[in-house]
Amino acid sequence: MTPIDDYIPIVGQSVIDDLKLIAGKLEGKLVQHINSTAVGGGVAEILNRMVPLLNELGVKTRWDVIKGGERFFEITKKFHNALHGRPADISGDDYSHFLEVGQKNIAEIDTCGDIVFVHDPQPITLIKKRKDNKWLWRCHVDVSNPAPGLWKFLREFIIQYDSAVFSAPQFAQQLPVKQFLIAPSIDPLSDKNKELPKEVIDAVLLKYNIPRDKPIVTQISRFDRLKDPVGVVEAYKKVKRYIDCRLVLAGGGAADDPEGVQVFEEVRERAGKDEDIHILLLAHNDIEVNALQRAPTVIVQKSLKEGFGLTVSEALWKAKPVVAGHVGGIPLQITNKYSGLLCHSVDGAAFAIKQLLNSPAYARKLGENGREHVRNNFLLTRHLRDYMLLFHSLYHDTDVVYL
Repeated sequence: MTPIDDYIPIVGQSVIDDLKLIAGKLEGKLVQHINSTAVGGGVAEILNRMVPLLNELGVKTRWDVIKGGERFFEITKKFHNALHGRPADISGDDYSHFLEVGQKNIAEIDTCGDIVFVHDPQPITLIKKRKDNKWLWRCHVDVSNPAPGLWKFLREFIIQYDSAVFSAPQFAQQLPVKQFLIAPSIDPLSDKNKELPKEVIDAVLLKYNIPRDKPIVTQISRFDRLKDPVGVVEAYKKVKRYIDCRLVLAGGGAADDPEGVQVFEEVRERAGKDEDIHILLLAHNDIEVNALQRAPTVIVQKSLKEGFGLTVSEALWKAKPVVAGHVGGIPLQITNKYSGLLCHSVDGAAFAIKQLLNSPAYARKLGENGREHVRNNFLLTRHLRDYMLLFHSLYHDTDVVYL
């Protein structure tokens, strides 16, 4: 566990003093986070770092994970796609199975927290256990245009919570409960984001047989169609006609995402026999991800839908020039032509990548601006402050809480 005072050189003494002051007002409260996986994906990554720090600050915090079999996670993956406005064939039997698994988790999980903080749709039915404690529902995905039938189904649970939390303004919905806008964050001192010596970076590139004889373009994400890895391959091929470069597509899986292997195979097929395309299915090794984000010339995040996209902040924190899709929470992180470049298509991504490869000074300046933007807005210390103020709001009858 990284002590909270270790963040002082990055964010300043006053920020840490404020966190300790706010935490003191929550003495005696138990916060209980509940989600669907302990490994893989942004939610688990944030909670792994946040929960120990909350406990160190004196806010008693625990983290529980629901259970669900293969069919359950296939269904919730359909939910995920449908919430993003993508086609998804969700049957009556799917809804019934989702509720059946929910009942099993209701029976097994002790919702003992003074504040029960439920993340995303998978554990949403736990609200049926509500007694005299406070309940929060946190939506980490882009629900700007959800499938109406699914949203109607989920809304019946959401309105039973005290408050709902979204990542960006365009995700807010018509709800009779209070809504809060809180962006996710990265931990600058985690293995994925801390500074690395050059020899560690070189060793990781050697392990995966990635030479540094030409510019490297990289996207690191789950192998998910909404991350558009096939589109990244297409953009690379357009760039390759003019600039000799390499492409690295790397990512791991999540226990609640059964489509990863299938998408991985689709990407391999599209890459063909191009020896300059490196497609890596990574184990959960944050040091390797860190190294693969520090090595490239340009980092891409060509998402088609995105709740936030932590990989964008990770890349910006490393002062890398980033080309990313103009979707979801990504524009919160990238101001076009100031802290990165936003794109709307394969052709747009290819044009932006070429621009950065041809203009190293411009690319370097975008990276520098991006790092400072992340320092000021998307580090874990800001996230801790927002959440603790949110917890306070549950016990005070006010229409406005400034986060």
